[in-house]
Amino acid sequence: MVKVIQKNDKELYQCEECGFHYAEKEWAEKCEAWCQEHKSCNIEITAHAEENKKYDSKI
Repeated sequence: MVKVIQKNDKELYQCEECGFHYAEKEWAEKCEAWCQEHKSCNIEITAHAEENKKYDSKI
């Protein structure tokens, strides 16, 4: 079961297997199912993780 957390006023869903965070519950569920079955991460799934999103830094 994915974990729901609050971070920077956003609700995120965390894969309890690998710890990646997702804005969409569906991706967190897919990640957790993959991790449990394969004992690894799937690059096509983790590409949607908040940790892998590139933020535009206009400084």
